[in-house]
Amino acid sequence: MSGANSRARAKATLGVDVQIACACPCPSRVVLRRWAIAALEGEQAEVCIVIVDEAESADLNRRFRHREGPTNVLSFPFDPPPHVPMAFLGDVIICAPVVQREALSQNKPVDNHFAHMVVHGVLHLRGFDHQAAEQAEVMEAKEREILARLGFADPYSD
Repeated sequence: MSGANSRARAKATLGVDVQIACACPCPSRVVLRRWAIAALEGEQAEVCIVIVDEAESADLNRRFRHREGPTNVLSFPFDPPPHVPMAFLGDVIICAPVVQREALSQNKPVDNHFAHMVVHGVLHLRGFDHQAAEQAEVMEAKEREILARLGFADPYSD
């Protein structure tokens, strides 16, 4: 049985754990949780959102993506062992200082960019990707839809 089938059979309730692992300014746990739940779109699943500083982001980026420096968001999908029903999709790691800098450089409200990173990361855990142009179109459309429901502007408009 695949990980997706194990998740489908799980009897878990929707859950979002938020961990703030740095002293960086960021939205509240309640707000981050609300954004993640919106990105789950009713899927009975659990995710963990972790807010980190640049050192932690850079370390994770180097170890798991083999890229130097911090990045805005990393997603770590979890695939449960066969025959173990589990609704946990994985972890979304967001680097608060990078998100803040990007928002400023893109002339976006910081909360808008944080919301986008939460939605983007959770969609990766749900299996969306943007490696190919066709995949990117589908994922970006889904991001726009979820963010619009949350009251945020299109993150891809100029």
